[in-house]
Amino acid sequence: MLLIGLAGCGGPEHPEVGRVSGVITLDGQPLEGATVMFQPTEGRASIATTDSAGKYSMTYLDGVPGAKLGSHQVIIRTEIPGEDGQPPIAKEKLPKKYHEQTELTAEVKPGSNTFDFDLKSQGGGTKK
Repeated sequence: MLLIGLAGCGGPEHPEVGRVSGVITLDGQPLEGATVMFQPTEGRASIATTDSAGKYSMTYLDGVPGAKLGSHQVIIRTEIPGEDGQPPIAKEKLPKKYHEQTELTAEVKPGSNTFDFDLKSQGGGTKK
């Protein structure tokens, strides 16, 4: 009986997620310090920041790595907003097709998912 009671005592409920990681490059070079967001059709987005090698690993909730299963719009930004209405610390260097009017998508499946994005400062970017 005690085991049945313990089975229901878990952490917060959340939808099933898949682990998501990858590498983002801009014009063939690693894109450091970019914010990556996987926004599902419905529900909470997952977020990550790229490291010096352009690598990222998505987080759904604090302590819950990954992204919700299903289709996502992928939003990538380099702008660092200023505090309290101040101008941005760093201006956006990516075309709007990667953030405001994103053309990037990903389908997250159970298990591990790798999505590499090769962005172009002009012209088309691709998902590898």
